[in-house]
Amino acid sequence: MVRSTAGMRVIGIMTLAGVFAFAAVTPVEQARALYHRTDYAAALKLLLPLEIRDGHTWELAGKSYFMMGDFKRAGEAFQKAVAADPARSDSHLWLGRAFGRRAETSSPFTAPGLASKARQSFEKAIELNPRNAEAMNDLFEYYLQAPGFLGGGLDKAAALAARIRDLDPPEFHLAQAQLAEKRKEWGTAEQQLRRAVDLAPRQAGRLLDLAKFLARQGRHQESDAAFQQAARIEPASPRVLFERANTYIRTKRKIDEARLLLKKYLASPLTPDDPSREEAEKLLKQAGG
Repeated sequence: MVRSTAGMRVIGIMTLAGVFAFAAVTPVEQARALYHRTDYAAALKLLLPLEIRDGHTWELAGKSYFMMGDFKRAGEAFQKAVAADPARSDSHLWLGRAFGRRAETSSPFTAPGLASKARQSFEKAIELNPRNAEAMNDLFEYYLQAPGFLGGGLDKAAALAARIRDLDPPEFHLAQAQLAEKRKEWGTAEQQLRRAVDLAPRQAGRLLDLAKFLARQGRHQESDAAFQQAARIEPASPRVLFERANTYIRTKRKIDEARLLLKKYLASPLTPDDPSREEAEKLLKQAGG
């Protein structure tokens, strides 16, 4: 087929427009796209040669390090993000997460100091943005798990849970369930989890919380039913695959099925909100895969 001169000119213009549009994408924007595709090493390869000046870019570098498990470098990047933009709540949140993960893997001598810095960072994030739901949830987990001498405690967790109610009612009931389970009030914990499911019936995550609780109680048939319901609600969700496999492995049952679920998970397109591939590979190895 012979194209007209005018047609060829239009095609040429469109091609040039595409080239210029691609060139207009900055390295930071490309790095952010790579981060969301979980290619953290490639994101850092674009970011590190830059002369980074703003907090958003330092935060992106820190999150990439964090997702790769390099919590020390992540913390250093988040500290630079905080220095560049002290009023940004999310940078304090991620700095707290980095301190928290370092505390989990540090010696008994350094862990308490790192844990306290994690708490202080979460508290600062909420001070800067009282509606930062992620910071609220992370601080709640800290209060729930940390001993009193590190600033934790069930009373603090309960008080914070009351503030979560206004931001996210289903999450409030999850928090109440966690408090009840900590107190070994199993019936109350189950009631709260089922209330969360009732309030958000289209959120598979609420059913996953219930399924994991039932498995911890040895109620495996009911747990499996909750997992199946979650899969029907979000059939393409990688997290459903991971949590089901993780629960099977923890309860030492259906190991063959757990291996299949993990292999399917590893073949899925993941996001930074999903458990890491490294975590899934570790579970698969644990299951003999």
